Amino acid sequence: MITITIYGLDQFVVGQISRDLTPLVAKLYEVSEEDVIFIAPEAMVFHKGTEQTSWNILIKINAPKKVSVLQDQMAQLMMHGIGEVAIHVTVQFEYYSQDDRYQKINDNYPRFLSEENLVDVEGDEYPEDIEEGEEEDQIFTGDIFEGLNNK
Repeated sequence: MITITIYGLDQFVVGQISRDLTPLVAKLYEVSEEDVIFIAPEAMVFHKGTEQTSWNILIKINAPKKVSVLQDQMAQLMMHGIGEVAIHVTVQFEYYSQDDRYQKINDNYPRFLSEENLVDVEGDEYPEDIEEGEEEDQIFTGDIFEGLNNK
């Protein structure tokens, strides 16, 4: 598993970067795309009290020790792959032994959520009891658990 954590960028920007770079990272490390994940913590980078978001970012790459020989190529891939969304980029590597990693995958569910396997929950869940002239965003004052108490 390759885990890439990016500090100092907006989470939605990291989402787009993840979409673009996952196939390239998987190819470089010769792993499945399912073995590459990006994390965008809700965090900001500061220097001497001044917020640095998108100015100075830190990318931490956590990977198995066996891929450390590809460190230079991975650093270049990440620095170029970030593009113009950050001014200064630092890439830091952390390696682990495969013996130090455990994982449980539930085969009853898809490994990752995607646009192809998301379920649309809109529809009959909400009652159509809005009276004419009322707006849809009225405050609900009823029993939110009605019908669920007996389940």
